[in-house]
Amino acid sequence: MAGAIASRMSFSSLKRKQPKTFTVRIVTMDAEMEFSCEVKWKGKDLFDLVCRTLGLRETWFFGLQYTIKDTVAWLKMDKKVLDHDVPTEEPVTFHFLAKFYPENAEEELVQEITQHLFFLQVKKQILDEKIYCPPEASVLLASYAVQAKYGDYDPNVHKRGFLAQEELLPKRVINLYQMTPEMWEERITAWYAEHRGRARDEAEMEYLKIAQDLEMYGVNYFAIRNKKGTELLLGVDALGLHIYDPDNRLTPKISFPWNEIRNISYSDKEFTIKPLDKKIDVFKFNSSKLRVNKLILQLCIGNHDLFMRRRKADSLEVQQMKAQAREEKARKQMERQRLAREKQMREEAERTRDELERRLMQLKEEATMANEALMRSEETADLLAEKAQITEEEAKLLAQKAAEAEQEMQRIKATAIRTEEEKRLMEQKVLEAEMLALKMAEESERRAKEADQLKQDLQEARESERRAKQKLLEITSKSSYTQPMNSSTTALPTDLPSFNLISESLSFDFKDTDMKRLSMEIEKEKVEYMEKSKHLQEQLNELKTEIEALKLKERETALDILHNENASRGNSKHNTIKKLTLQSTKSRVAFFEEL
Repeated sequence: MAGAIASRMSFSSLKRKQPKTFTVRIVTMDAEMEFSCEVKWKGKDLFDLVCRTLGLRETWFFGLQYTIKDTVAWLKMDKKVLDHDVPTEEPVTFHFLAKFYPENAEEELVQEITQHLFFLQVKKQILDEKIYCPPEASVLLASYAVQAKYGDYDPNVHKRGFLAQEELLPKRVINLYQMTPEMWEERITAWYAEHRGRARDEAEMEYLKIAQDLEMYGVNYFAIRNKKGTELLLGVDALGLHIYDPDNRLTPKISFPWNEIRNISYSDKEFTIKPLDKKIDVFKFNSSKLRVNKLILQLCIGNHDLFMRRRKADSLEVQQMKAQAREEKARKQMERQRLAREKQMREEAERTRDELERRLMQLKEEATMANEALMRSEETADLLAEKAQITEEEAKLLAQKAAEAEQEMQRIKATAIRTEEEKRLMEQKVLEAEMLALKMAEESERRAKEADQLKQDLQEARESERRAKQKLLEITSKSSYTQPMNSSTTALPTDLPSFNLISESLSFDFKDTDMKRLSMEIEKEKVEYMEKSKHLQEQLNELKTEIEALKLKERETALDILHNENASRGNSKHNTIKKLTLQSTKSRVAFFEEL
């Protein structure tokens, strides 16, 4: 009995020593991971584990998202994971997503993994129509997405229909025009071909630079009411708080930059905003749920912190990251230049090899034709020689017959025939014999001439045979000369396709001259970017004009109409907010209260 109790106690103590764990599934934009977490872990423990696994250092943009009763929520860093209202079934699922967006993606996003995750998330939001994107910009963004996935355009590889299975355009855009998938692909490919030379990270950054100027980029919308009970939308983003009409998410009616806001708080469903100017009264609004207020407060605090952080000197960690990013960018640029040179050398070597092979084939064909001509010449010479021999024999035979006829004539003349009849007959025979002899002589002469002509043809044929043999000899000597040149020239590309990087050092020491050169290149890139932006806008307008005739006006959405109105007035995301903030904070607060 005592032994059983002791064994049970030892088992229970052993059980208490074992840490209790639960399984968590983390879903990123391009992967899924599972971790075994301890029950005591807080949100920060899990978040740090995910970031370490991804190799992500710019952690301040991201969070772990989950859903409670159709409401989005984010895992709190200082609270235990299981103390959140998460499902009890394992694995517990969280989505690793960008929670806060940068004002300027190119300046703020340092790591390539950060850029890639933002690219995937923004791309999905555009395709899911959570961010409105006009048709012409959708085509341009699609071309950068294709460049990021497929690399440089190659007409021999990227043939018609290679984008048939890709989701590149919002369904709203596709339905708005009477255009086939092939027509869309043609326009996307036309721009895709112009992005040649851009690496994946560069194409993704170009995508983000265009997307960040879209009106709904990075904005979280919430339904609110002001004191008068008017239904409005609150937009929270990297720049501040914006108030929208529920039917217009593109153009805010009022904006409050973060540098004008001193304090944000809520009590139950009521939200209170205190302006920086203490002389201005606070303004309040109500949301639908307490849980939504918590989310609004989280987003406000995070965005406000990042807004103020951007306007201060970079921390040591960020400075180190940016320095490493600059070095990595320069290293990659050097590597791309080296690979481009190797590719160019390889292509030149392949072109030289192809030219030599083509020349060799041409020489072989010429040799074959010369050989055939030689054989024909030999056959012709043999036939002419045989014909000349036959003609010569025929001429001899005719000469013999002519001689016999002459002898017969002499014999007839020698015979004396006394009677007139015999004499007449004899004369007639003599005449006939003479005519026959004359014909025989003419035929003999003709045959002799023919024999001479045949002899001359035979000589010419033999001369042609001699020339053909000489040409064949020359071609044979050329081929034997070309063969070593061919092997020595084409030896280069046999090693090039392997691109052996192991033997080469990829480490670079950056001196002052290197950094100066890099700075000059960055300045040059800025100038080129301004020129490209102008060219880009011209291209967008050209495409818009081109496809305008194919638009189905009756399928335009409310956002399409609003965007077209803004475009016709020359309004954009940034100049709209700038115009709104020109008014005093007090007048904007008063305007909000009167809506």
